[in-house]
Formats: sequence, C-alpha cells, structure tokens
Amino acid sequence: MGRLVGVDLARALAVFGMYIVHIGPPLSATTGVGSWVRYLADGHSSVLFATLAGFSLTLIAGRREPKTGLAGRQAKARIAIRAIILLALGTALAMEYGDVIILGYYGVYFLLSLPLLRLSAKTLAVIAAGLALITPQLAFVLQLGLSESVQQSINAYDPLKSLSEVGVLDLLLTGLYPTITWMPFVIAGMALARLDLSATAVQRRLAALGATLTVTAYGLSMLLAGKDAVRSTAEDGKPSGGLATVSGGPGVSGRGSGEQLVSSASDLLGAGPHTGTTFDIIGSVGVAILVIVGTTVLVDRLPRLRRLAHPVIAVATMSLTAYVGHFLAQSAWPASAAGTTKSWIPVLTYILGAIVFAAIWSRFFRRGPLEWLMHRASARAGRNL
Repeated sequence: MGRLVGVDLARALAVFGMYIVHIGPPLSATTGVGSWVRYLADGHSSVLFATLAGFSLTLIAGRREPKTGLAGRQAKARIAIRAIILLALGTALAMEYGDVIILGYYGVYFLLSLPLLRLSAKTLAVIAAGLALITPQLAFVLQLGLSESVQQSINAYDPLKSLSEVGVLDLLLTGLYPTITWMPFVIAGMALARLDLSATAVQRRLAALGATLTVTAYGLSMLLAGKDAVRSTAEDGKPSGGLATVSGGPGVSGRGSGEQLVSSASDLLGAGPHTGTTFDIIGSVGVAILVIVGTTVLVDRLPRLRRLAHPVIAVATMSLTAYVGHFLAQSAWPASAAGTTKSWIPVLTYILGAIVFAAIWSRFFRRGPLEWLMHRASARAGRNL
C-alpha cells in the first residue's frame, strides 16, 4: 500500500506547528496573520500529532481489515515495543526538558490502544465521543480529591518521578498531555484510518463532521462561558494550562505540581488550548479532521502541489527525528527557546532546517535516523513471536 501523502502533509504541518509553539514569538508579541498562526498552532498542533499517532497505530495493525492470528500478534508486539521505547525516550528527555515532552505520554496511549486495534471505525468513533463527554469531568473530580499529600505519597514510590518531572500520575492525570483526556484524540485517529480517505463521499462527510464539531464546540463554549472561553493563554510563550497545573522547564514549560488552573466546575465550559475540557477536545478533534481531510484533498486534486510539497512531506516521514532534534537544537542555540525572542526568524530557521535535512536524508534512506531504530527494534520483536 502506498503512502498516504495527504496524511503525511498533515503530519508535517503538525511538526511545524509544534516548532511555532516551542520556538516562535509569544502570542502577545504577534499581530495580524502572525497572531492567527500562533493561536492556531497552540494546542492544535499537539492534538493533530496525537490524532495522527492513532492513525499510525491502525496502519500497523491493518488499516481497512485488522490483522488477525500471527500477523495480529506481531502487530501488537510492534506497537508495545514502540510504546516502551517512547516511554523510555520521553523519560530521558523529560529529565532535561520537563513535562513538555509528549513522547512518554505516547507510550501510555499506545499501550492502552492495544485492546482497540480490531474495532470498526464506528465503534472507535463512539468510544472517542463517549470519552470526550465523560473524561474531562472525571479528571476534574479526581484532581479535586487528589490532595498534595496524596500526590507526594504516590510520587515517593514512583521510579519515573524520581528520574524526571514526569511520573505515572502525570502521565495518567496531572501532566500536560494527561492520558485520561487525550485518549479521545488517539482513538479518533484510529477511527479515521479505518475509512477510505480517497473516496470523495467520505471526504465530504468528514469535512462536514469536522466543521460541525469545530463550530459547535467553540460556539457553545463562547455562548456558555463568554468570548474569552476559547482564548489561548499562551501569551508568555508557554503552553497554556487547563485541568492540570503549570511548572517550569528550560526554555519550554509544561505542567506538573503547582497552581490548579481549573478551580471550579464553570471552568469546564471553556475551550482554550490544553484545557482538556469537553469543548476543547471536541473542537480540537474537529480541527484535526479538517486539516487531515484538507491536506488529503489538496494533494489528490493538485498533482503539482504534491510534487512541490515533496521536501515538506519528507519531514513527516521522520517526525520523531524532527521532534527530538529541535530540542537538541534549542540546547545548542538557547536564544531560540520559547519566550526568548519576539522574532519569527528562529522558528523559520528551524522549519527550513528540518525541510532541508529531511529532503537530503530521504534521498539516501527510507526512514529517518530515529525512525529506523524504532522500526528495527519493533520489527525484530514481532518476528520473534
């Protein structure tokens, strides 16, 4: 089966959006088109990543027809190995960069997705919708009852917490990308992968669905909670907070133990980036669907764009390398870290650098450096079953 070029283009846009959030100027320092770009990137780029991660899981497990028997067990083993590698890599990076690293969270998402790999698109969509409606309120109640002493007791016996800012409690409930409210994105991506995205009828239905989810979620949030309900709070160059809490990291920030940002039930009516509310989840899924469908339609309808976008699409084939690489680059170039500049030059430099590196690398190798290591480790594990 050939690559889904439209999905690859969406993944590349997610990479660039992540660069904008981590490296670009803070929202307060932008105007005009720059403000819209900064606002759209905040929160939505990480959600798009999570949705596409779910899409990739279905590709491994059998896109239109789930793999069964030995092939099915091998697919699950490959996903489990990737989850463990991501958890280890995420923990290692979190030791240096804090809770902003999403890779460890991906490890948990992947493990929890294993029982869902053979479900139909309709069933997956129903599960994602149910979780979007229930889990934000559940997370809020759990965090209200989670006293500081209880958190300290749990963290005291947590080996991950002893290594970095991100422990098991953060991964599941109190971190920047808590599993409890982020699984709907992954499952929604799994459902999308079950569909024939090349079919015009499917594209139209998904476009209508994405638009409906986006307008309904953000519209209702603004109606119920006021016009500031969907406002980004990332005006200092840091990710905005939500159900969990905010803590610092070198150059970028994430959430950990600190001030509770959702202090009352009325805050659950908001839909700002990273708030983890029902409106935020539904609206962000809608945006992700629109981006995926939009890029798919563009590359299908405009063959010339497909050729011109090849260097950009190459970034998508090595998104893990691009993600890890930009943190390493920030360590070597501290002046480019979030909140340290009001210029777009650093982020544009990172984007151009990623495109040039990916374009050159892809001429000689099929996979990026980290993608090759991930593939080798997981493929070998699958064959040994």
